[in-house]
Amino acid sequence: MIDDSHWKRVADLIEPGNRILVITGAGMSADSGLPTYRGVSGLYNVTDTEDGIPIERALSGPMFQRRPQLTWKYIHQLERSCRGAEPNLGHTTLAQWERHGIHMCVLTQNVDGLHERAGSKGVIPIHGTLRNILCTACKATRVVEDYEGLSPLPLCEHCNGVLRPRVVLFGETLPQEETSALYRETSLGFDLVMSIGTTSVFPYIAAPMRYAREWGALAIEVNPGNTEVSPYADLRFPLRSVPFFERLNKDVVLN
Repeated sequence: MIDDSHWKRVADLIEPGNRILVITGAGMSADSGLPTYRGVSGLYNVTDTEDGIPIERALSGPMFQRRPQLTWKYIHQLERSCRGAEPNLGHTTLAQWERHGIHMCVLTQNVDGLHERAGSKGVIPIHGTLRNILCTACKATRVVEDYEGLSPLPLCEHCNGVLRPRVVLFGETLPQEETSALYRETSLGFDLVMSIGTTSVFPYIAAPMRYAREWGALAIEVNPGNTEVSPYADLRFPLRSVPFFERLNKDVVLN
């Protein structure tokens, strides 16, 4: 049983003018029907793929360079797992807070684009999004609703170059635009830091929870299990995302 005072401590910080950082992982989208286990944004729970190699190799930058059609095979599987998913109460609640004058920064590892579809503007998709497509040759970009019309190895209509989603594959560096945005936001500090549905194994995902006390921020974690950042949380809520927001919303008052 979570003490009522814990919910109130969090709710009291959700008010216009405050700065809130929300760090989300695959658990945030679990209640939208997306899986939470291995792979980019979760999908695979096996040691090797059907091609006899680990999913981390199949979905890696080096493999894409050598055998783009193989990597695209598993990118297509990832996209199909996300297709038709709708934002859940967690996504829509964060967007609502933003609309009420709270400075929201959503640092997400998810590539499903559900935060943006829910209406959040202050999103830093640190691993990219599947809907953004880039030509590796001429660098033309476009946004697609889904991959229904894409071939097994999509090619650019302008130059016939190989297309790819603007996501970070295994072995690739983080995008400069997103990392710069994260640096700008964290340099200003926050009043509340929330880690939701992520095991926080990447240092850049765990860092804000470790820095929260330096900012004077309340650090909370929402996750059924213990993670890398559990020792840094002032309050832990061992819940999935939607049950957490269902209960928290009872104490949040937005004018």
